[in-house]
Amino acid sequence: MQKKPAKVPVHRPPPPKHVRIIGGAWKRSQLPVLDALGLRPTPDRVRETVFNWISHLWDHSWQSANVLDLFAGSGALGFEAASRGAAAVTVIDAHPQVARQLQEIKEKLHAETVTVQRADALTAAASLAARGARYDLVFLDPPYQQDLLSKSLPLCVPLLNAGALVYVESGTRLPFPEGAQEGDAAPPAWLAPWLPVREDKAGVVFYYLLQLRTTP
Repeated sequence: MQKKPAKVPVHRPPPPKHVRIIGGAWKRSQLPVLDALGLRPTPDRVRETVFNWISHLWDHSWQSANVLDLFAGSGALGFEAASRGAAAVTVIDAHPQVARQLQEIKEKLHAETVTVQRADALTAAASLAARGARYDLVFLDPPYQQDLLSKSLPLCVPLLNAGALVYVESGTRLPFPEGAQEGDAAPPAWLAPWLPVREDKAGVVFYYLLQLRTTP
């Protein structure tokens, strides 16, 4: 009797991962994450903390905020800001598949205040500054271990309105003078202009809310 051929197991791709919008008009809406691209979206718990910080500092008033998300990825940060009522949000990512997905999310949510751009973050920041664009909040969540934070944070200086906030994430603790101990090295030049107004750590992620230091 002829044996039936053994069944070959079917390897299905894992189900798509999602992050959710924490608050505002699109609360609990899910945003897909493209696994193949190795995106590392800001965890829900961290985003909730960060947006609580910002809302407290702004007295829960987002209506006049102009927001820039330079390394948008899943769009979790930019769309969260739009959900909470930001006047205008620009989300930028260099990868064509990511940019297409961001545009699809915008259309699904009818997010009229969101503008999606496919562009290199550093080139886009320089171009926006040259055109006179100014923002009240900038999100910087670049891929770790590519030295992109040291390159992108200085480009934010001419993009900021007075009192603007910059959110950054890092895989290592940033060496601000605040909290430095005797014998610690001086902060790098690119970090020296910035004051951490809020900071915390979740797992291996260090995250900060920054403002430019005022000139005496």
